[in-house]
Amino acid sequence: MLKSDLRLLYSKLRKELSFQNIADFSLRVANNSLELPIWNFDYYHLFLPITDKKEIDTSFLLSILQGRDKHVILPKMKGDDLTHFLLTDNTTLKTNQWNVPEPVDGILVESSKIDVVFVPLLAFDKQGNRVGYGKGFYDRFLKQCNKDVVKIGLSLFNAEEEIEDVFENDIPLDYCITPNKIYKF
Repeated sequence: MLKSDLRLLYSKLRKELSFQNIADFSLRVANNSLELPIWNFDYYHLFLPITDKKEIDTSFLLSILQGRDKHVILPKMKGDDLTHFLLTDNTTLKTNQWNVPEPVDGILVESSKIDVVFVPLLAFDKQGNRVGYGKGFYDRFLKQCNKDVVKIGLSLFNAEEEIEDVFENDIPLDYCITPNKIYKF
């Protein structure tokens, strides 16, 4: 399928989920993350969900990261790019104009310092390609990271067979975690 068709389909499928479904699926995704060989790293980049778009609830994953004393990095939109802030006890979050919760300010972290990135998505395919909202924030960000950064998609749904219109600048995932399965690419 084409990215534009997948955006429409998966936005519709998300809308049909109850908030209880999302909570249950999100907890299963977080628990499945424990099966990945990623827990020896220090710096983990985590997005916070846009609840009105029924994105996966990353609070369960955040609890795991904090329970393991990992450094959690949160993104903030700045123009066409993301900046990255260390989550601390003093971090103040505010919802931006797109209803994305993000840090107001704090300790900046360079992309090159990040070991693992949990990547938001609407859909993905069996080759590790993903479909986001189409603004390219994460593709630009991932290009700034070290080449060995671990890229993990988080999805409420299973993989599509193939995304037909993958572009040269699209950065594929290393893994994608769903409530029922972990995909390795």
